Amino acid sequence: MELPRVLLALAGTGAAAGLALLPYVPRVPRQALAGKVTATTFALDKPFCVFDGYADATDGVWLAVAFANASATFRNPASAADIPPYQRLRAALSYMTLETPAAAYTCPEQSAAVLRVGSDTTCSAERGPASCNGPLPSPGPYRVKFLALGSRGPKAETRWSEPIILRQARSPGTLDPSPTRRGSAALIIASILACLGAALALGLLGAVRAQLCQDPAISFFARSSYQTHHIPPALSRPPGEGRSPPAPASPGAAAPSSC
Repeated sequence: MELPRVLLALAGTGAAAGLALLPYVPRVPRQALAGKVTATTFALDKPFCVFDGYADATDGVWLAVAFANASATFRNPASAADIPPYQRLRAALSYMTLETPAAAYTCPEQSAAVLRVGSDTTCSAERGPASCNGPLPSPGPYRVKFLALGSRGPKAETRWSEPIILRQARSPGTLDPSPTRRGSAALIIASILACLGAALALGLLGAVRAQLCQDPAISFFARSSYQTHHIPPALSRPPGEGRSPPAPASPGAAAPSSC
């Protein structure tokens, strides 16, 4: 009874039909990359040089995406018409997407760009083609593998990746409001201290002004006495100096009498 089950399992995975199992393991890029893993997407290295000698240039290389706990039960489709659609991900726990001609992955590497799983925001559970690359509905974890699919069925596949967990958005109810309260308290304390400082400065200024008013000698506003320039006194003149000489007497004038 065990042998038929083993053969059935091998037939389901395609191994009995000569499907090549390649040692390549898909992975998230190791280099720094903005948005490498987000809440609905993740990036993958392209499988360059992986299918050389196993797939024709016109064969399609698909990406199978499955929840990590469902990857062991995933069954390869017999043709492109049988691929599990994105719209049934929640029910079937897996789907296939990102069909690419095998020629795009031949050696040498033709592009340094990466694949991004879940980037097609126009795809939804209600609309879009069966093979669309829609946003992932939950953090996962997920496992992925590449599968070369020809006109007669699967030809080669890679191993499953390690589990990939997406970033999780925190709901507003789980956020700790204490940092906000601490920030508000600090702001209030700073405002109070500023007011106290201003009041203290005004008090000191008033005390200084009162002191200056009581002691005019040190007042900044006291009027300084104004000293004029020294003008020496006028010198006394000898008698007669500076007076006009008497006018000469006319010929017919009488001489003054001496008394």
